[in-house]
Amino acid sequence: MITITDLSARVAGRLLLDHASVSLPTGTKAGLVGRNGAGKSTLFRVITGEMASESGSVSLPKNARIGQVAQEAPGTEDPLIEIVLAADKERTALLKEAEAATDPNRIAEIQMRLVDIDAHSAEARAASILAGLGFDAEAQARPASSFSGGWRMRVALAAVLFSQPDLLLLDEPTNYLDLEGTLWLEDYVRRYPHTVVIISHDRDLLNNAVNAIVHLDQKKLTFYRGGYDSFERQKAENDELQMKAKAKNDAARKHLQSFIDRFRAKATKARQAQSRIKALERMGTVAAVIEDHVQPITFPEPEKQPSSPIVAIDKGVVGYEPDKPILKGINLRIDNDDRIALLGSNGNGKSTFAKFISGRLEAQSGNLRVAPNLKIGFFAQHQLDDLIPEQSPADHVRRLMPDQPEAKVRARVAQMGLATEKMDTAAKDLSGGEKARLLMGLAAFHAPNLLILDEPTNHLDIDSRRALIEALNDYNGAVILISHDRHLIEATVDRLWLVNDGTVAPFDGDLEDYRSIVVASSRKKDDKSSPGVEDNVSKSDQRKANAEKRASLAPLKKRINEAEALTAKLEKLIQALDVELADPKLYEKSPAKAAEKAKQRSDAAAKLAETEELWLELSSQYEDALSS
Repeated sequence: MITITDLSARVAGRLLLDHASVSLPTGTKAGLVGRNGAGKSTLFRVITGEMASESGSVSLPKNARIGQVAQEAPGTEDPLIEIVLAADKERTALLKEAEAATDPNRIAEIQMRLVDIDAHSAEARAASILAGLGFDAEAQARPASSFSGGWRMRVALAAVLFSQPDLLLLDEPTNYLDLEGTLWLEDYVRRYPHTVVIISHDRDLLNNAVNAIVHLDQKKLTFYRGGYDSFERQKAENDELQMKAKAKNDAARKHLQSFIDRFRAKATKARQAQSRIKALERMGTVAAVIEDHVQPITFPEPEKQPSSPIVAIDKGVVGYEPDKPILKGINLRIDNDDRIALLGSNGNGKSTFAKFISGRLEAQSGNLRVAPNLKIGFFAQHQLDDLIPEQSPADHVRRLMPDQPEAKVRARVAQMGLATEKMDTAAKDLSGGEKARLLMGLAAFHAPNLLILDEPTNHLDIDSRRALIEALNDYNGAVILISHDRHLIEATVDRLWLVNDGTVAPFDGDLEDYRSIVVASSRKKDDKSSPGVEDNVSKSDQRKANAEKRASLAPLKKRINEAEALTAKLEKLIQALDVELADPKLYEKSPAKAAEKAKQRSDAAAKLAETEELWLELSSQYEDALSS
């Protein structure tokens, strides 16, 4: 059990956590969500002891090991596989001691402990994790220094996953992963045997990999059972009940205050007025629901859309060096209303293809035909470095429309989704999400007919991603999208192209089909690294085995459903009691009944916590049994 009690923390004088409390049963897979800047990473720093809290405490099981991705990506000359293996410090220390040990008893103890921690399969497990994150056998043997920063961060992630800490803390791990790596991580986290807390704005990851959501809002922490979609529904219901309770509370307080104001000065009514004053004090207030406003994103409409196809490729070959093509045999067309997502692992050529059709790379052979006067807008994360650090968003836009009045300049900045107070902020002082909004707005400034977005969501929170979805669906041009965010892809595109095996071709299937292929492929690699697994099991035999396994787990599934039903029942009871306890007349007419209702609520809350812990334990058992 991880227990956070009355935790308060400040950063640069700003209070981010104010007497926040939450408990996570052992084995919970929790998504930590909240607006950018709310304090999620600060909470991680307090949990790890990197930062001291102002008050309150974090209680962890005795000797619990905490793991998180290192801030500095490894850049040594050591091979990747050795870096990952070294992350298991106990194994490394035991192996080193075994080389020098001479005492037969100590040697036996070391060997027994190596067996206990499954050290004999360490290399296979490390290789499996690296493979899932996109490193083949050849890459695993290369030194870390030969990889770029993003790939090194994958190695850092692989190292912490391999060490299997009791509490795994992941802060936006998908920012340096492609879709394939994200799908693999989702499956890995879901099957992870210990507690996980993951900060992420990836809606699908939060729906499929976790069984609880911890919401950081208004400096408080609130626990919700289920994935992100379930959290949104529960929060909406709670907000609605809270608004009703507040309206009722405000009306009752106004009624009491009116009586007090009218009769406080009259001797005959003084006692009744004093009674009302005490009742008003006891009643308290119900907090208002505070909704943060998210700035919309708007892409300008193309003035005139060319006739289809706007791009046509015939036997296209493209690369960066002569006679060393990255992609070849490309035969595709893009129409003026196409919405296309590019699938494929990083390194297969998705960004190369995007540069090719945008005119940033010339064809080495074959033909690339582009419609006359076609305007193309191109966004890529690395372009964030192209922003002028000392210039504000208004300065960046003003350079593109020097003859326009200031009001029009600021109106264009507003269309990019930047608030008024951010328009004059230096680019170096903007958040990652604000820089991404600015850069997307600059990419689409001249109303392109084709908009190419390469990983646009890395710095956007969930609400900003929703704004991007709305902007793309309102946009009247063609779109080429590269993203690891499946929700964004499913909500905005209607065609999938796969970049693989040195070419680009339409993918026959949907994202769920692609997910199944990726997960099945990664699990097959895992199986091959484990002894005793046969590769020749037929699909019919596998389906039969799966059906038998589900049947054997039916009693456990029934207990899970019963726990879910009881949880829902208790939540409704608590909500109903909250409404009753917010009524001041209850305290005036029947104090004993009010006390009884308060006790009922306390008992229900305790029962709810107990039932949720049982549900998490049973769900973990069910998932482990299914994946075994």
